[in-house]
Amino acid sequence: MLLLRAVASSFPSFQNTHARRIPLKKRLATLSSSSSSSKMETTTKTIESDGTQTPLKIVQLPALSDNYVFLLHCANTKSTAVIDTPEVGPILRELKKRNWQLTHILNTHWHSDHTGGNLELKKEFPEVQIIGPRGEKAKTPGAEKIPGVDRKVEQDDVVFVGDVKLHVMDVPGHTLGHCAYYSPSANSAFVGDCVFAMGCGRVFEGTHPQMFASITKIMSLPETTKLYCAHEYTLANIKFAKSVDGQNEALLERERKCKALREKNEPTVPTTVGEEKKTNPFCRSGDEKIRKFLGMEEKRDVEVFAQLRTMKDNF
Repeated sequence: MLLLRAVASSFPSFQNTHARRIPLKKRLATLSSSSSSSKMETTTKTIESDGTQTPLKIVQLPALSDNYVFLLHCANTKSTAVIDTPEVGPILRELKKRNWQLTHILNTHWHSDHTGGNLELKKEFPEVQIIGPRGEKAKTPGAEKIPGVDRKVEQDDVVFVGDVKLHVMDVPGHTLGHCAYYSPSANSAFVGDCVFAMGCGRVFEGTHPQMFASITKIMSLPETTKLYCAHEYTLANIKFAKSVDGQNEALLERERKCKALREKNEPTVPTTVGEEKKTNPFCRSGDEKIRKFLGMEEKRDVEVFAQLRTMKDNF
């Protein structure tokens, strides 16, 4: 697997990607270069469970003020997917630069900073398939929460991007239908707004037990699994984590590393399951020190999680 992380010197400002339609070639020629930057890359190779080698490139791009976009490219078939579409400009620039054709849009949930570019990208790439969670149901009959959705997926469904197999995981809580996409061959999961580095998403539509179960599901993946979170919230999350788990040496060491990365305008994403188990309070509701700090030694893990999430909402 070749991992390429495209990191901007600063996050691009919001662009109105739904303004009047301009021909693609003209728009690409005039798009700002604010998302271009140097890249860090690591080369490795992954093996499918059936023994088939599956080369995959993952390109990480900043968008809006703090979103991340992930392009997945299968080198064997030239298929290319994008995980969520917060902003069209950075996606089009990177596709053009690499001469890739977009074949799939994989949405994790319905929020506009994850689906806002769906329809414009569909116009530019008419054959693209838009895939989204079945659980994101609109109240109005015939309406869709995922713009332009072609295929609805749910727990244990499989999505192929060329030769790359992605398993769908239902992870409700942030929204009722939120899902994640997990590739065992790439040892990677694209988790949207469910889990962040040392944090988790707000519980907007679901319940605390739902969110707790979703995070627990993600934490059940192998500890080396890379978690591609959809936002750069890490430093803010660390502040809260220290307020409830301030004696955690792993957390303090990670703070030093993350601050150094952000000082160089480098991303703190992806993280890993193992890192979150050691440093993310929302993944550590069974920890004795956190429980003692909260005065919840005898409470269930889900109750501790709910208290932590409520405290973070007001932090």
